Amino acid sequence: MLPTAEVFAKAMQDIGIRRDDEICVYDTQELGIFSAPRVAWTLKVFGHPGVNILNNFRLWVEQGYPTESGEIEPFEGPSQYPTPTLEASKVVGFAEMKEVAKDHAKEGAEGVQVLDARSQGRWAGSAPEPRPGLPSGHMPGSINVPISELLDPDTGALLPGDELRKLFRSKGVDPEKPIISSCGTGVTAAVIDTALGEANFGNTETRRLYDGSWTEWAQRTSEASGLIRKS
Repeated sequence: MLPTAEVFAKAMQDIGIRRDDEICVYDTQELGIFSAPRVAWTLKVFGHPGVNILNNFRLWVEQGYPTESGEIEPFEGPSQYPTPTLEASKVVGFAEMKEVAKDHAKEGAEGVQVLDARSQGRWAGSAPEPRPGLPSGHMPGSINVPISELLDPDTGALLPGDELRKLFRSKGVDPEKPIISSCGTGVTAAVIDTALGEANFGNTETRRLYDGSWTEWAQRTSEASGLIRKS
């Protein structure tokens, strides 16, 4: 989950990042796209102005662009990165998520859409979660959008915007309604959020991420309460 603003600023200082630095985030050649969107999303919700994601490092290497290896060159002491303000409007907590789930399909409800990046088996409750003791399943009304469907199967790169738009429409996602992205721990939920941005799908002002995601949800709710569904 997100660190405090103070912990975030200290981390930026320790690795020498300054507030006015332009940042490009990427995953390993083997992964393609996985956790880089979460890093970029974290930087953005803490207000860092220049954040980009490379789509992706595997293609960068295969297409012969320059790379470096060896020890990282030391920098001169910590930077002066200021303590930022969290853009809380982009983050959903457990209490609000619980109200969204309870309001699902109720007449007059806002119609918030929850997109879940976990595999179909975990979402349906037919496959186990990787964390021992955690039940699988999904939140009431959530839509399964596995991360694998957002990526090119050969390169691991995020699909082009027009293909992503078709995918979201095929899942029944309405771009006119608010969207909350979720996953197992809040990491691949950011891949959905990035894909929505790449597809120019939905309103950026009503696109948010449930930081606790399934790990928090399954620990604090139960199937008996009706807040964990299996299908």
